Amino acid sequence: MDPSVRSRAISGALRLGVHPFMHRVPGHAPSIRTARSAVDAASLLLRAGSRVRVVPLDDPRVESGGGRPVKGEWVVARGAPEPSEAPEGPAGGAILYLHGGGYVVCSPRTHRPITSRLALDTGLPVLVPRYRLAPEHPFPAALEDAVAAYRWLLDRGVPASGIVVAGDSAGGHLAATLAGEICRTGLPSPAGIVLFSPWVDLTCELSTQAQRRSRDPYISAYAARRVARLVVGPAGFDDPRLALLTCAWTDTPPVLIQVGGAEVLRPEAEALADALTAAGADCELQVWKGQMHVFQMLNRVLPEASAAMRDAARFVASVTAPAPAESKQPEVAA
Repeated sequence: MDPSVRSRAISGALRLGVHPFMHRVPGHAPSIRTARSAVDAASLLLRAGSRVRVVPLDDPRVESGGGRPVKGEWVVARGAPEPSEAPEGPAGGAILYLHGGGYVVCSPRTHRPITSRLALDTGLPVLVPRYRLAPEHPFPAALEDAVAAYRWLLDRGVPASGIVVAGDSAGGHLAATLAGEICRTGLPSPAGIVLFSPWVDLTCELSTQAQRRSRDPYISAYAARRVARLVVGPAGFDDPRLALLTCAWTDTPPVLIQVGGAEVLRPEAEALADALTAAGADCELQVWKGQMHVFQMLNRVLPEASAAMRDAARFVASVTAPAPAESKQPEVAA
């Protein structure tokens, strides 16, 4: 299906007004901090919506005997119980959402258009941790915080079979990296993984090749590469946890990947889907024709984004549904 009129209009405006600026984003710490301040200030204008509640979370992990502090927010549909009030963890399940922003900007607040929609469409509370950002905290700081948030859910009785790990862009990379770390450390596997426009390859080799023919409205592979150098820090790109395309992906839960057909990161998402499928994982790849990077953020105005969020909710429901009880066969007398 061709992109809607609204989608074409928004993409055109971004291509003219935002892409040239994004292409020239300098890759040094002062410029990143300036951009972060601007994004944080703009995010104050965002409202979660009248149908959800935002519950702050700040657990220093003192009583649990150590571990990294868990900070962030719960996004919960109105009428649902407070996550802390549920007798067996929050509603018996939860979505652990890792926000995007190149590992250097954004926050739980900036991504409320997605997290609010997930809470409403799935009925599950959404935990959005405030993980540490680069360049002040290079990789693996964000991964350590994501693991702490996952452990926090498990420690509070949320069954792994009821947890879906999700993320967009750099948060998609972090979500996939978290899945690999869960496998390596022997933690119980989540029910599923949802990735919106994941930034799969921080070396940006595939996206740089695609840059010449891509009509991505605002993401620049060259700028992403400059930012990635700040993300990995002095250790460089050699940490095997960064390399999603060469991960073993053993015992991976079902994965849903959504990517815009017009975005420069599309080849990376396709390569990840191929790697997962080759490893025997159940992976569903959706390429949304003509759509831009993390178009799901515009689910209140774009029909394609709203449809994509409904598909994501359908996936979450399918992987967290209780397994049907096996019916016992009646015994036959000899």
